[in-house]
Amino acid sequence: MREFEAEELKSYLESVDEPPLLLDVRQPWEYAICKLDDSVLMPMSTVPANLDQLDKDKETVVICHHGVRSRRVAFFLEQAGFSNVINLRGGVAGWARDVDTDMATY
Repeated sequence: MREFEAEELKSYLESVDEPPLLLDVRQPWEYAICKLDDSVLMPMSTVPANLDQLDKDKETVVICHHGVRSRRVAFFLEQAGFSNVINLRGGVAGWARDVDTDMATY
């Protein structure tokens, strides 16, 4: 699994032709406060039951608040056969701090 800090992910997203899936594994109340544009919410506890909704070959960036839950989900996805997984180290908190200082925080 690769891991990107917020600024690395921002640069990466600006450089790719086909954007990856931005998979946010936080709870709905967290997602309502702040989120990355074009991200998809799938709370961590629901990921195993919803694997069939995800493309194993599509590049997937896993996102949470600080990067801990997302790292666990990214590892789970790799174990389930996903071939191209990236964890956002520092999560949306890091994104708000380093990339989008106008983003709401909690």
